[in-house]
Amino acid sequence: MVKLPNSFAFKIEPTPSYSFKLTVRKPAGWPLFTPFEVYGTRTIWTATHILSHLVGIKTISKGTTEHPKILATIFLESSQDPEKLDKMKMSLAHSIGADGDLNEFYELAHKDSILRHVIKDLYGMHSTGPSTIFPEAALAILLQMAPLKRSDEMMNCFISKYGETAEFDERAILVWPLPERIAALNPGELASACKLGYRAKHLVNLSRKLVDETFPSMEELERLEPDEAKTRLLELPGIGDYSADIINPHGGFPIDAWSAEVFGKLFYGQEPDDKRKAIEGIKQEGVHRWGKWSWMAFFYVVQDLENLAKKLNISLRLE
Repeated sequence: MVKLPNSFAFKIEPTPSYSFKLTVRKPAGWPLFTPFEVYGTRTIWTATHILSHLVGIKTISKGTTEHPKILATIFLESSQDPEKLDKMKMSLAHSIGADGDLNEFYELAHKDSILRHVIKDLYGMHSTGPSTIFPEAALAILLQMAPLKRSDEMMNCFISKYGETAEFDERAILVWPLPERIAALNPGELASACKLGYRAKHLVNLSRKLVDETFPSMEELERLEPDEAKTRLLELPGIGDYSADIINPHGGFPIDAWSAEVFGKLFYGQEPDDKRKAIEGIKQEGVHRWGKWSWMAFFYVVQDLENLAKKLNISLRLE
């Protein structure tokens, strides 16, 4: 348990349209930073690492979707200089999608036979993510070749056994472990502790690469061209095409066997006979159809599958 007694509060004014409710707690159950977050009325308590510091975060919505305002408080173990605090503010605002402008995406979506349905349900939902690579890459590995329930079990065990607990504002929030801790583990020990199978070796090797080598940060990847950023991500152990598209801060169109079934039905009206062989064609269709907004389109669709299936009168498998 790490106590975080120091705090500073500030305001974030996201680019509208911005739905606090849909952004911090996604309809499909995706958390903001950790599955152990605590939700209240228009409030979320969460924790993560920012600029190598464990931080607790409390955000309160004080506005509306069209006039969004957020009161944020960051909790720290020790006081920091004003320059670092300013960087933390900017990092948090970026991580919660507050600086993202979706107007162009919505213009595209209104004209699209699939997206026009999902934006009605999810208007104002922004994509979010941590400021460090390890949580995203570790999650991508834990999602591989497993149903969602099993991935959740592995993720919760992994975080509970090896992560830190941030104690602040009368809350205790578990966060993803640092790669330094996982790098020191024996893969067999990790596999046995959380029944991770082959994924344990990938997690340990991923951690060792991030610790022992100079690898671009999320911020640095964002400054690269999208294809170059993806090429760098593919260097990480256990990260293939699908996972790299998920992690890439530029976004991608991440298609695996499950999403090939979903988007095969949406694009062509039927499930592919061979989902794995259909992956590349479906991926190309999505990128051709939605261009630079491919990730946002994927993101919106998978968060709204149940409603979308009803509106289009088709069966879409939720996981």
